[in-house]
Amino acid sequence: MISRAEAIQLLEENISAENMWKHCLASEAVLRAMAKKLNRNVDEWGIAGLLHDIDVEITKADPYTHGPYAEKILKGKISDEMLDAIVMHNEVATGKERTTEFQHALAAGETITGLVTATTLVYPDKKIAGVKPKSVTKRMKQKAFAASVKRENILECEKIGIPLNEFAELAVNAMKDISSELGL
Repeated sequence: MISRAEAIQLLEENISAENMWKHCLASEAVLRAMAKKLNRNVDEWGIAGLLHDIDVEITKADPYTHGPYAEKILKGKISDEMLDAIVMHNEVATGKERTTEFQHALAAGETITGLVTATTLVYPDKKIAGVKPKSVTKRMKQKAFAASVKRENILECEKIGIPLNEFAELAVNAMKDISSELGL
């Protein structure tokens, strides 16, 4: 498996947008926290979170190529399980449904970062320090709020044994830990 430093180098070669960097860092933090909770390989899950959108600028986030194109960049550099989870985080491109714990974790973990970020940005100070997990779960029910965030992906946390309220707390706390890197 590649190191985090090597993963960062790959991201530098493929991602230039600051907000995409922040999303990748937030996804890494959430996936590491999920792995710790589920007693999985923290580094493997974290690096998968970090690299899951490595092809998003190349594919222009096209739902039919984003994910599978990442395989071309990452094949042979990461484990097959990581590669599978990364390709499957956008199941539209594969035409298959997610079935493994790692696939569900990555889809849920990378998606909740958008809802947590959007929730943070409606706070007057725009700082994650004040965000309560209950605010995130409340916003889950408001379909017009952060409308592009796929709630069904976030709810995949329950398929791997993490109730939504616990998942929101895990995600908020993980992102709080790197708030300076996220600018939140």
